[in-house]
Amino acid sequence: MAIGPVVDGYPVHMAWQQLARYHAVMFVSANAVRYFFQARPQPQPSWRAVRAWVTGAGSQAALRAAGVPDAVIDAPPAHAPQWDSEALWAVIAPQLQSGQSVLIVRGADAQGHVAGRDWLSNQLQAAAVQVDQVAAYQRQTPVFSQAQRSAAAQAASDGSVWLFSNSEAIGHLTAALPGQDWSQALAVVTHPRIAQQARLAGWGHVAIAQPSVSAVASSIKSLHEFRTPRV
Repeated sequence: MAIGPVVDGYPVHMAWQQLARYHAVMFVSANAVRYFFQARPQPQPSWRAVRAWVTGAGSQAALRAAGVPDAVIDAPPAHAPQWDSEALWAVIAPQLQSGQSVLIVRGADAQGHVAGRDWLSNQLQAAAVQVDQVAAYQRQTPVFSQAQRSAAAQAASDGSVWLFSNSEAIGHLTAALPGQDWSQALAVVTHPRIAQQARLAGWGHVAIAQPSVSAVASSIKSLHEFRTPRV
């Protein structure tokens, strides 16, 4: 996945100017946090009256690094079975009131259009909450060198473990290696939707883990134990 700034930064600039009118700003990823805060004006508007919503620990850490106080950050609890929009909804639903406004900060596709999953947006609108969206960064299809394509082809069958935290990355990889056999490839993914995409792409062994170092490490170990012949 190639990540970069949006071509037109004016919408993000305007979002900062209107920050005080939002009940909350929801960041879909750590990249959304980083690129949104790269555009912050000086002096920076206060976050004390605005909630900051995220679905994962990486985004939470990015908010803290940007200076957002923990007291206004809402995220699924560490013990949640999954860190996604559904888990976040369980946390934020009780604080919502009809007529509030929420800003969702996400990425744009290669054409510059705001893109991403709409589940949370639909839930908010059903609760009579006004939803605005802004793209703070842009996702591009990466250009693979011949050495990278060769390394990827080798890793499809040599016992390497692929870690995916985004379904789009799987599409980019398979497009870069058309016809590649992934039936012996091992993958750890951070959500069931990504697992479904990996299996559709032909991955033979897919494990699902929470996006934490310990959970991913445990899944990698389990995959290798699965592939190691028993004597």
